[in-house]
Amino acid sequence: MASTTAMFTALTGMNASARSLDVVGNNIANVNTTAFKSNRILFSTQFSRTLSLGTAPSENSGGTNPGQIGMGVQIAGTQRNFTGGTISASGDSRDLAIEGDGFFIVNQAGEQLYTRAGAFRTNAQNDLVTISGERLQGWEVDDRGQVIEGNLVDLNIPLGTLTIAEATQNVRFSGNLNASGDLPTRGASINLLGTATAGLTAIAGANPPPGAGNLIEFNTRLVDVEDPALPGSGTPLFAAGQTLSFASIEKGGKTLPPSLLAIDAATTMQDFADFLTDILGIDPAAGPNPDGEVPGMSLDPATGILAVTGNVGTMNDLTIDSSDIQLLDAAGAFVRSPFVTDKNAAADGESVRTTFIAFDSLGTPVSIDLTMVIDGRSNTGTTWRYFVESPDDTDPTRAVASGVLDFNTLGQLTTTDPVAITIDRAGTGADTPLAIDLSFTGGDDTVTSLTDDTSAIAATFADGSPIGTLTSYAVGQDGLIVGSFTNGLTRTIGQLVLAKFPNAEGLVDAGANMFRVGPNSGTPLIAEPQALGTGRIVSGALELSNVDLSQEFVNMILASTGYSASSRVIRTVDELMQQLLVLGR
Repeated sequence: MASTTAMFTALTGMNASARSLDVVGNNIANVNTTAFKSNRILFSTQFSRTLSLGTAPSENSGGTNPGQIGMGVQIAGTQRNFTGGTISASGDSRDLAIEGDGFFIVNQAGEQLYTRAGAFRTNAQNDLVTISGERLQGWEVDDRGQVIEGNLVDLNIPLGTLTIAEATQNVRFSGNLNASGDLPTRGASINLLGTATAGLTAIAGANPPPGAGNLIEFNTRLVDVEDPALPGSGTPLFAAGQTLSFASIEKGGKTLPPSLLAIDAATTMQDFADFLTDILGIDPAAGPNPDGEVPGMSLDPATGILAVTGNVGTMNDLTIDSSDIQLLDAAGAFVRSPFVTDKNAAADGESVRTTFIAFDSLGTPVSIDLTMVIDGRSNTGTTWRYFVESPDDTDPTRAVASGVLDFNTLGQLTTTDPVAITIDRAGTGADTPLAIDLSFTGGDDTVTSLTDDTSAIAATFADGSPIGTLTSYAVGQDGLIVGSFTNGLTRTIGQLVLAKFPNAEGLVDAGANMFRVGPNSGTPLIAEPQALGTGRIVSGALELSNVDLSQEFVNMILASTGYSASSRVIRTVDELMQQLLVLGR
């Protein structure tokens, strides 16, 4: 007798084969989908109709097995294959692929999703986003470019808008200092007089008055200095509101920047002397010159002659003409040249100067002069004195630092520690002071002191940089996002992270190449690439689909065959039922 049970059993087979074709069709449809993970369907038997449970063996019987008739097939479930697809170079450094088990973490309207598709681009807000608009997440960096781990943020690449500057911290020099150069004997000596033959004099009634026998003193106010052209008249040479202008003064053949000294009722000769010492970059801390003169300003109260004494070394020689110091009225108009200059001696001694540019924290260029002057020779080697000056130091004086470097009898530097200098940047908005280490030895950059025709020295390396704009970025194998700026600097601007799941097959497909956490996926472990088995990042490449077309075609044939066979069972049952109906006629 025909059984309708067989018909319904065959129907379950047709349904199962149809679902298998659904999975195969989806796999084949996504054969070109970036980072697609193929699925397979698995079947299991449905419940069975039990005719007999069977019997146990006994003395009289060997036992019987259960008698059961199956009632068809059911879908046991699907399994996703998370085996990595082929990594294919795309030629675009913005494309990213994962070689390992990790997942990119993206933000979709506040929900955290996971993907293997790495075709990221920047949106209008410079966020890295997927093709469907989810924002890529990672760790941010602080102002120093140090990664701040823990808190996930949307990764932002501000191309064309992010600007940075870097303060100079290290400068290296190379060259040779002529060990046989002439030893210094004196610094420049220049007298400032009122006339060609006489110094300056205080007017009668000056407050305070000079001491007995003195014509003028350092505490004499400028407004109490008598006009040399009108001796004995009590006419002041200077007046409050006027300005002394210093321009075209030369030091070692280099013209110094112009400077202005405002005169008020309290400005003294000492203030004038200090100001001139500062703008000339004379460093009294270097100690007396070999002739016994102390660098700086001195005043002979008996003659009223103001004397300028410079530091030793030809590059420290000073040239001040009478026209280099001018008196201007309150409106800035020229009044006269108040001083007559008389140069008594020029600075001597083997010396060399180099100028280099450093940068403060705002990227502002800071010009710095380094002058080296031979200081002595002995049986242990040579000694050179360095003078560091900067017109951009916001302190009143150009002089920044001075000291000595010792060389042995082989011309090698024995003072190996860097020379630390600080340049004041008060009032500029930049970090102050600007601290720089000057290195004269180390690696290929070394200063020696050997016999030569002349001395030569130059800065071969200086870090720091002016302002630069972010123009491009790259992602390393470790997920560090490094930005390149127009000033040549590179800086970490973000850290891409990956998620790894205890059971990736437990993830729930959210569509658009996205997955979300499922009940059986486990909690994601978040770490930087190459850590904890997350895998490494391959830049300029995409992961292809892992669909195996040959396997899918086999599965398609099997599903089609199963469907046809099940339909054949239904047809056979139908024919038997027709035969049964014929018997009843």
